[in-house]
Amino acid sequence: MKPVTDAGTVFAREMMPTFRNPIGILFMMAEPAVFLLLFGPLLSGMPGTGGGTPWEWFVPGILVMLALFGTTGAGYSLLVELTGGSLERMLVTPLNRTAMLIGRTLKEIVTLLLQAVLIVLVVLPFGLRPHPVGLAAALVLLATFGTGLGGLAFALAIAARRQQELFYGVQQVVLFPVVLIAGVLLPTEAAPGWLRALSRVNPVTYVVDAERALFRGDVWSAEVVYGLAAAAGIAAAGLALGTRAMRRATL
Repeated sequence: MKPVTDAGTVFAREMMPTFRNPIGILFMMAEPAVFLLLFGPLLSGMPGTGGGTPWEWFVPGILVMLALFGTTGAGYSLLVELTGGSLERMLVTPLNRTAMLIGRTLKEIVTLLLQAVLIVLVVLPFGLRPHPVGLAAALVLLATFGTGLGGLAFALAIAARRQQELFYGVQQVVLFPVVLIAGVLLPTEAAPGWLRALSRVNPVTYVVDAERALFRGDVWSAEVVYGLAAAAGIAAAGLALGTRAMRRATL
C-alpha cells in the first residue's frame, strides 16, 4: 500500500496551491475561452461540422486542446522544481518515485476535469446540449488522454532539465501542428489530400472524433472505439516514459 499512500501524499501536496488560489484554474482556461468566443460563432453551417449547433462540434475539440496545452504545461512546473532544487529534496525522501509521477498526474487530471466541466456549463446557455451518458464517457476519455500527456510532459521536463530551451521548443513545435492537423479548430474534410492524410496518422484526431461522437450520444460508434484506443495508447506510452524518467532522475 505504500505506493498508494505516497501517491496520495504527492497529490495533496500538488493540489494545495490550487485550493489556496483557485483563480489559477480560470486563468488557464483563458486561451480556450478566447477560441470559443472567436471561432465558435463562425462555424455555424460550415460543412463538416455535423449540421447541428457549432458548439456540439467545437466544444469537444476545445476540451482536447485544453488537455494538450494544460496537461503538457504541467511539465513546466516540474522543470521549475528541477532547476530550483525543490525536487531534489523530494528525491531523497522515502517516497516511491512512481508514486511521485502518479500523484502529479492525478492533480493535473482533476484540474483538467474541473476546467472541462466549467467550459461545458458556460456554453450550455448558448445551445450546447451534450448527451448525458456521452458527456460522462467523454470526460473519462479526456482523463485517459490527459494522463498520457502528463507522463510525456514530465519525461520531457526531466530530459530537458539542463537545457530548458529544449522543453519549450518541443512543446511549441509539436503542439500547435498537432492541434491544427487534428481538426480541433476547423474541419479537415475540405482540406487538401496531403493534410487529410496527416490528419489520419495523427492519434489526437481520433481522440477529437471520439469526443464529438460522445457529445452527440454515439456512445458505441467506431469513432469512440478508435479514440479510446488512441487515448489508451498515449496513456500507456506516457506513463511508461514518465515512470522510467522519474526513476532515473538524479540529484
